[in-house]
Amino acid sequence: MINNIIIYTIPFLFVLTTVVFFHELGHFLVARINKVDVESFSVGFGKELIGFFDKKGTRWKFCWIPLGGYVKFIDDADSTSKERVANGSANGFHAKSLFAKSLIVSAGPIANFVLAIFIFSGLYTLDGKTYVLPVVEAVEQNSPAMEAGMLINDRITEIDGEQITSFSDISDVLQLKKMEAINFVIEREGALITLEIRPDLKYISSDNLGEAMYYIGISSGASIENVKKEKLPIHSSMLEGVNDTYKIISLSLTYIGKMFIGKESSENLGGPIRIAQISGEIAQNGILPLLHLTALLSVSIGLINLFPIPMLDGGHAAFYLFEMITRIKPSRIIQEYAFRTGFIFVMLLM
Repeated sequence: MINNIIIYTIPFLFVLTTVVFFHELGHFLVARINKVDVESFSVGFGKELIGFFDKKGTRWKFCWIPLGGYVKFIDDADSTSKERVANGSANGFHAKSLFAKSLIVSAGPIANFVLAIFIFSGLYTLDGKTYVLPVVEAVEQNSPAMEAGMLINDRITEIDGEQITSFSDISDVLQLKKMEAINFVIEREGALITLEIRPDLKYISSDNLGEAMYYIGISSGASIENVKKEKLPIHSSMLEGVNDTYKIISLSLTYIGKMFIGKESSENLGGPIRIAQISGEIAQNGILPLLHLTALLSVSIGLINLFPIPMLDGGHAAFYLFEMITRIKPSRIIQEYAFRTGFIFVMLLM
């Protein structure tokens, strides 16, 4: 029992604390740049566990409930920054321009994206990026690839003039070309040959109504000799980190959109308990997979916080944008009900 608690709790705290700390650090640094005095910087909620004051009087602290965090400005009535204290300071958050406040609330999610990029980049530089070589290991019966004459052990080097270095590149090209006739350059027994293949449309659901993808009927990645890991130079790893972060954001938005229209299940969503389970399982494989999970979670938390939901950073930014455009500040009652609604939505999401 105690071993299970250690296995799951320590990795969970490492992942969540890292992500929350950098999120709040983004708010903090941009607030300082805009000359906002910060009263406290907290990782976690509830009673303070340990803390200290910095030279500018900010209380840095870790609290007992490690499920979030906050930066409290000198003129905040509470830690949500939605209400100011009476006679607030000129160096307070609420005294700043709408543009400055928008930058400050957006800085947390952006910091999460930056953290993910640096983690991915570090992993690719120090440990290497794993990819599957574009070698055909299986050809589906009666598929476009079989009809065109593609064989097992063929290596795809080029598709319509685009160089192919990994198996995932093939799918990217297919979804772009759709059902056009495509020229595949194949390396077979030391010789290069060209095959013309027209992809088919394959439905993921059995009723031919759901999501569809373009495919030619080949697979790879089962043989260890076709799975490679390559250490990348810093500039390449940074580009890969940016690209991976973008892909996670894109896939997440696509998934959430399909979930709301009923094309995806919400079963894959998870809150703190699910994060703890995954963290514990992954930590058993070492620190590098745990760092990869930290990057994934950092992107997810950054993205969710950008949603225009009251209570989240994106909700604050939406209010400021509305005020900048209309020159009308939402009343306290409207904001209060909006924040309550946002709180309920976030709890349901968790």
